[in-house]
Amino acid sequence: MTEAHTLKDDGTFPNNTRLPLIIYRQAIDLSAGHAAAQVEEMLHCNAWGSSWRNGIYTYHHYHSTAHEVLGIYRGDAQVQLGGPEGITTTLKAGDIVVIPAGVAHKNLRASSDFACVGAYPSGQYFDMNYGKSGERPQADQQIAKVPLPEKDPVYGAKGVLLKYWRN
Repeated sequence: MTEAHTLKDDGTFPNNTRLPLIIYRQAIDLSAGHAAAQVEEMLHCNAWGSSWRNGIYTYHHYHSTAHEVLGIYRGDAQVQLGGPEGITTTLKAGDIVVIPAGVAHKNLRASSDFACVGAYPSGQYFDMNYGKSGERPQADQQIAKVPLPEKDPVYGAKGVLLKYWRN
């Protein structure tokens, strides 16, 4: 199951009215073991690199220079997306979330075993923004220039991300 959420600018966090946030529920079967490596391999094969393993920060932040994908490989977390006025959802092992440049995200609560892999489209490098005064309008200008990824991080060249983001 795939969900798309368009998150509007709330005055503090720009979010992204052009590109919806995409959540793929139970997109990857992790029962074979080596879950983190399995997520990394899927992302790498679909041109999402510079991956890392960790969690999600417990404060609102966003990236103005890159889109981000998070692949949950263990546990679960309640996450707020789009800042305090955005949506709250629970992400579980096997879920994948694609966060467009500008969309704030924050871990509200996580299981003790929660872990995810994060990555960015090839050639994109993230910055960190926190909704502080002075970040905009430069962040807005940078968000507008972030190129679309070549492939959907889960399904490659024929994935739903490309349909949502290229229309």
